[in-house]
Amino acid sequence: MLSIPLNPPPFYWPESSKEEDMKVHEWIKQSKSIIDDREQHWDVVLFGAPLSRSSISVSGASEFPYVFRQAWKGFSTYNIDDDLDLKDLRIIDIGDVKMHGTVILLSHENIKNVMCQVHQWFSNTISVTVGGDHSVTAMLVKGLKEQNFKKTIGILQFDTHLDVRDLSVDGPTNGTPIRNLIESNTIIGDHVYNIGLHGFFNSSSLVKYAKDNDIHYITLKQARLKGLQKTVRDAICELETKVDQIHVTVDMDVLDISFAPGVPASTPGGMTTEELFDAVRLSGMSNKVKSMDIVCLDPTKDTPSLPTVKAGISTFLSFLTGVMKRSPI
Repeated sequence: MLSIPLNPPPFYWPESSKEEDMKVHEWIKQSKSIIDDREQHWDVVLFGAPLSRSSISVSGASEFPYVFRQAWKGFSTYNIDDDLDLKDLRIIDIGDVKMHGTVILLSHENIKNVMCQVHQWFSNTISVTVGGDHSVTAMLVKGLKEQNFKKTIGILQFDTHLDVRDLSVDGPTNGTPIRNLIESNTIIGDHVYNIGLHGFFNSSSLVKYAKDNDIHYITLKQARLKGLQKTVRDAICELETKVDQIHVTVDMDVLDISFAPGVPASTPGGMTTEELFDAVRLSGMSNKVKSMDIVCLDPTKDTPSLPTVKAGISTFLSFLTGVMKRSPI
């Protein structure tokens, strides 16, 4: 006969962290009404662009915004490396851009329109977009340009690839965003600095296009010989003298495959996570950086412990660390 103990084990409800020990999901405010939220001051506006149908490689990067938000619950707002707590930044998550189920160009148009509206509604804020494949970057920058066509925009890119494939052959894919922006006269090649290329993953014809259009590309080997942090600082300094604002784009395939198994085009010989975190932290410190994206991370390819997803979240938080360390304008 089953006997029921008179004193059952205690039950409890999980409590929120103490205010001084805040977790990321407790810190970032989820928008309930953009109409109301746009009346308040925000330092950072976050949104997802869950599109991966336009990827050349088979990709589940459209799943990243959801998994990103689930996994950040394990992260504190306090950065021990910089002895700095991000909780003083005011950041709002406005959700995901609506994607069309089959029409890629309509999804692209939605991304462009949202980016334009975000920078109209939330003036003097920084936008961070969680992709999605790299095709979304072209639409984000086009949205920035449409919001203020008089401003020149520079691109600081961390990537294994040049992303200058021919649009007439491939269409607006994750392999074409930089060429898309150049050929649409949104930016010029001289305002693009790509750091992190390595190995056997760019054809000579694409390098020729980059050279012909004055794109500044720095291989990872060159950057390491010079010093990666100095390379990033120099690129930012040069861009700051040339453009009105800078967009930072992080293709997570810039990381070595051992650090990022969960990307559609993982490669050997890439950056370490520490190198990428340092690079985006330095990027965030520039007052001319007004927007940033993290793309090409496929959580369906990640291992069960989610090292790539966690690297993506740390990339996001490292960038915000840089934002907090900015000098007053």
